[in-house]
Amino acid sequence: MKITLVKKIFADGSLCKKCREVEDKMRATGQLSQIDRIVIADEADDQSEGMLLAAHYNIDRAPFFIVEHEGADPVIYTIYFKFVKEVLDAETSEEEELAEIINDNDLDFL
Repeated sequence: MKITLVKKIFADGSLCKKCREVEDKMRATGQLSQIDRIVIADEADDQSEGMLLAAHYNIDRAPFFIVEHEGADPVIYTIYFKFVKEVLDAETSEEEELAEIINDNDLDFL
């Protein structure tokens, strides 16, 4: 399995709020070590790898995860807690999952 995290950087060079929050959660729980690649979707460069991946997979928000298993189509996750639960087999609370879904509007669009 190969996991890619795509996070967004604004034109001014700052990291999107949700991307920063997700990365902080992953670092605090030790999950960041399970990510094989971190790719940047640079708002100032529509040809950056992250922007190209977002266009390829028709994703319009950040952060998102691309999970690849050999011989299968990649699976895209735009909800952190769903990714954690389904891919990393980590425990999440229903309250955390609902809070993220409700705050889904806080995601930064690419």
